[in-house]
Amino acid sequence: MKFNQFENGSCDIEFSLKERWIILKKGKIHLTDKMFKHFGNTLVKMVVDWQIKFDDDVKNLRTNSCTKINGE
Repeated sequence: MKFNQFENGSCDIEFSLKERWIILKKGKIHLTDKMFKHFGNTLVKMVVDWQIKFDDDVKNLRTNSCTKINGE
């Protein structure tokens, strides 16, 4: 799994062919405790970077339980 973050704060998550195969076959990706820790550390760093890179209108967006999140 590779995170490609752009200067505007958006991000593409790219999966390798092996990861795609695992997802197709098993319907999930299992992360060991150590890999899950690395994954979490990466996400926390990205959240900090996002806040720095987002435009002010995006920085001030609020999300609640009714907010629909659509991917592209």
